[in-house]
Amino acid sequence: MTLSNTIGIIFTGDEMESTLLNTLKAETTIEKQQKISDVFIEDIPSYARAHKDKNFTLSNSFFFTTKDVYISKHNRYADYPEHTHSFLEMNYMVSGECTQIVNGKEIHLTKNDLLLLDIGCSHSIKKLGKNDILINILFQNKNISIDWLNNLKKSRSLLYTFIFNTIYGKENSQKYLVFKNNSRTQINSIIDSLITEYYEKKPFYNEMISAYLKILLTELVRNYRLKNDKKLSDSQKYVTKVLHDIEKDYATLTLAEEAKKVGYNKNYLSNLLKKETGKSFKELLTYERILNAHLLLTSTSDSVFEIMEKVGITNKTFFYKKYQSQYNQLPSTTRSNSQKDFINDNISQVILK
Repeated sequence: MTLSNTIGIIFTGDEMESTLLNTLKAETTIEKQQKISDVFIEDIPSYARAHKDKNFTLSNSFFFTTKDVYISKHNRYADYPEHTHSFLEMNYMVSGECTQIVNGKEIHLTKNDLLLLDIGCSHSIKKLGKNDILINILFQNKNISIDWLNNLKKSRSLLYTFIFNTIYGKENSQKYLVFKNNSRTQINSIIDSLITEYYEKKPFYNEMISAYLKILLTELVRNYRLKNDKKLSDSQKYVTKVLHDIEKDYATLTLAEEAKKVGYNKNYLSNLLKKETGKSFKELLTYERILNAHLLLTSTSDSVFEIMEKVGITNKTFFYKKYQSQYNQLPSTTRSNSQKDFINDNISQVILK
């Protein structure tokens, strides 16, 4: 695939800031060890693996406790073993090139190329050299706004269909997308800004990164088109509307109200949701409530009781059980980690000044 058109560049230079580029090129402790041994060294703690097999799965709990988007540089000088994810991943080539085996197929990336991997997609990465800088951008499908997706439903985009299926929990026939981009474009500038925000950690950087991710996905939808327009089925249209209503009115919405709103019997609507998303109305509603509770825990000083009230949950035991199931930690741990991150970010700013 190639870009259908080229557009202006935000930055005046052809590369990201040289200071950041030099930071990315500097060798990490693991890279120094791998450079000597030529053998892969574990770069994440064992609890970040959903299981311990050779072809392991990376879990959400390690990467997204306090951040919506997790960014890291891929360590060079050794082959990275085959693994899968329980989240979405973008691989972006800042410089150089790399070869990956993605779902059994060899994929070659060069400078400015972007690889998007679906949940459950397996891949391994061949050894990177000194000038090969690969950035990993990790995010969850729950961070994709249904409202945003709904606004883009008229697009003839391969990415739209890909994300639509991921949100619904449906199987994508192709588990990855490769965006070939040999010239500097708006897309590269957005990614550069996203990476810069992550590494500089200025105030509100997490919010900026989330905003840049949304802009990046929109630009990709805009620029990579399908030849044929695949329309949503009637059931998909109804389900999209229900998901939008849940996202908007999660604190007070009931199945009876939503069924009346869309003109369906409660049981029929519940079965339709289960068929299309794999989750019941109650499960979808609870998921959205816990998602917003997490946001309030990390961005406000509201008590757990106040947060429960705001998201529409009255049973404390139920709240704690569902929160721990969704985030693999208690609300108090989330609050504590969030406060530590805030303090560390402020210390970093003082040091930089």
